[in-house]
Amino acid sequence: MEKGVLLIISGPSGSGKGTIVERLVDDLGYRVSISATTRNPRPNEENGVHYFFKTKEEFEKMIEAGELLEHACFCDNYYGTPKEYVERQLGEGNNIILEIEVQGALQVKKKYNDAVLIFTMPPTIAELRRRLVNRGTEDMETIDKRIKRAEEELEYLPQYDYIVINDTVEQAVRDVDCIVRAEKMRCGRNPELKNKFKGDALK
Repeated sequence: MEKGVLLIISGPSGSGKGTIVERLVDDLGYRVSISATTRNPRPNEENGVHYFFKTKEEFEKMIEAGELLEHACFCDNYYGTPKEYVERQLGEGNNIILEIEVQGALQVKKKYNDAVLIFTMPPTIAELRRRLVNRGTEDMETIDKRIKRAEEELEYLPQYDYIVINDTVEQAVRDVDCIVRAEKMRCGRNPELKNKFKGDALK
C-alpha cells in the first residue's frame, strides 16, 4: 500500500490556514490531526473535534508520557500533536495534515524527514492585520502580539519546503494539492517501483 504524505501547514494566525485545511479535508479527502491545547475554546469550537482542550497539568502529563509527536508554547499556551493517530493514518495510505506552529513543525521534521512543510501567508502584513481585526475574537494587544510573532516566523522560511500565498482560498487549496501530488511522484518516495518494473519485464 502506498504510504500517505505527512503534510505540515504553518502560518500566522489570520493567514487562513484553517480554512485551507478544511477545504482539503472536505473536498479532497485529506485527513487532519487533532491537536491538543491549553488555550480556551473559541465560539463554536468543540472538544475532540477542533482541539483536545487540556489543562496545563494534563498537557504536561502527556509530555512526560511521550504521547506527543511535538509540542510548543505559543502566546502563553501549549499546543501539541498526539502521535498515535498520525502514524496510523500514514500507514493506511492517507495524506494527513498537521496544522501546527513553526516550533512544532521543525520538531516533526527531525523525526519524519519526508514530511512536507508548507508555510501560508496572506499577500501582505497589512492584510494579515485586517483579517485579525475583522475576526473580532481578540483584543488589540493580542493582535499586536500575533503580528510581531508573524514577523518572527518569517525568519524560519528557509527551513520550509514551500510557501503558499493565500490571496484566494480556492487557489491556495489548489496549490497545496499540487504540491502533494508532486511529492508523491518523487523517486525517493517510490523505491519499490524499480523492482516492480524489473519483475514485470521477466514475466
